[in-house]
Amino acid sequence: MRNEAGRWLSGPAWLGLAVTALALLQAQSADALGVKGRVTGYEHLRNPVWVAAKDPDHHGYSFREPVTTVPAAMRKLFPLISKELCIVALATGGSGSSPKPVTVRLSGGRTTPVTIVVAPGTELRFRNADPFDHRMFGKDASIFPASTTSKGATRRWTPQAAGKYELRDESSPNLLTWVVAEAGVVATTFPGPDGRFNLSIDSPGQYTLQAYFAGEPVGHPMPIVIDRRDIDVSSRPLVLATKPPVEDNNP
Repeated sequence: MRNEAGRWLSGPAWLGLAVTALALLQAQSADALGVKGRVTGYEHLRNPVWVAAKDPDHHGYSFREPVTTVPAAMRKLFPLISKELCIVALATGGSGSSPKPVTVRLSGGRTTPVTIVVAPGTELRFRNADPFDHRMFGKDASIFPASTTSKGATRRWTPQAAGKYELRDESSPNLLTWVVAEAGVVATTFPGPDGRFNLSIDSPGQYTLQAYFAGEPVGHPMPIVIDRRDIDVSSRPLVLATKPPVEDNNP
């Protein structure tokens, strides 16, 4: 084996480097602990944007028509959980990790992700990936006033107080995004299309898994204990809902 100067290393020197590299890899892998899980019942969740679009007073329209050969269950809307359903690990006692900036993508009339859960004091960076300007604003305009974000630009905002913040966009009326600031957030993730998710937590301890959809907690919280090894709780999934909402029976 050669060193950076191109010289051949002796057997003991090469072995020493290999041991050091292995130790570094083990230390890095030991820093984070994995949590595997899954969610069920997400097909029963309904985004408030869909409900508002069905209201005749909003004068919405659609070019879609029912196709009788498609099963009724497949004609129901269901959320894209990979961006709409946020899985959060909360530290028992509300003491979370140091917040790191979170990037939110503005594209195609939506944000990615749609529901964002962070600890208070976390900087959010709304990056405009559309070829036109966006003007996002908050339901409480004093906290998140309307402001233009040019194409390719980034708007930064930090929610300081715990609570739910509802954000919209003058350029895209159907855009509706929620930011939940809650103490104790240590990790967040989004499930895949099959409902399975993976979380990475920095240290052992007692935590609570909670799912958030449309800015609200959904399903029952799940207490977990991590004791210096990865865990898999897929056998007891987070059940988000067990039946469709009432409005599904009143089209």
